[in-house]
Amino acid sequence: MTLFLKVAGLEARKLMSYRADFWLNAIAAFLAQLAVAYFLWLAVFEASGSERIGGLSLAGMVLYYVLAILIGKMVRGQERSISVAQDIYEGHLTRYLIYPVDYFRFKYAEQVGALVPAVVQLAVFGSLAVVFLEMPPGMEMTPAAVVRAALAVALGNLLHFLIIYPIQSVAFWADNVWSLNVTFRFTAEILGGLMLPLTVFPGWARQILEVLPFQYLFYFPTMTLLGEIDGAAWLGGMGIGLAWCAVIAWFGRSVWRRGTRIYTGVGI
Repeated sequence: MTLFLKVAGLEARKLMSYRADFWLNAIAAFLAQLAVAYFLWLAVFEASGSERIGGLSLAGMVLYYVLAILIGKMVRGQERSISVAQDIYEGHLTRYLIYPVDYFRFKYAEQVGALVPAVVQLAVFGSLAVVFLEMPPGMEMTPAAVVRAALAVALGNLLHFLIIYPIQSVAFWADNVWSLNVTFRFTAEILGGLMLPLTVFPGWARQILEVLPFQYLFYFPTMTLLGEIDGAAWLGGMGIGLAWCAVIAWFGRSVWRRGTRIYTGVGI
């Protein structure tokens, strides 16, 4: 645990070392995302002639989109696990195989440390969005919803790491895993509710998505924060998400053990 906290702290300090650059990029990205969300959905609502799409008003859709983007940064954690394939290709994995440290926990510590900038952005820009954007009727961010959302984000972060871990481990056999990363990212954004809320999907598709792991990455934490998921539904969703974590962790470990048996690396 001591090593875990030290690695996480080092990663956080490294990402926050250039504060001016961090805040300039963060503010510019947030304003751009807010503008895109507002004008895009304004055009969609005007073209449809409807006051609600997928059960959400224009204000609710924009607020959902902004919070989903901010929560998505926390779930992905800067996607530090992308370095797994690079470690395999360049032989850096060798040092972790001979050092008394578990590679999986070491990389997840980096992932946790990378959450700090995302937490700062969510606290600052999320608060501003709630204050300046109209809170739609029926949506309420209660303290209980915030606590449940925090746990849902932690689950989404772990689930994202566990999914991308075996994808990166394909580097033991393949020369390039970039296409797999792009495929997973696109699939997760569509089926996970980052590009648009899953309420716009037809009923039969929603039933399928509820048992798949993707919605627990972005949609589930965002709707929990907005107070749209009550206690019983939240417990059920957390249970399904944790079950997926267990299954994917077992699969990832199996892929990792097979890969390390054929791994050859030079240098340290």
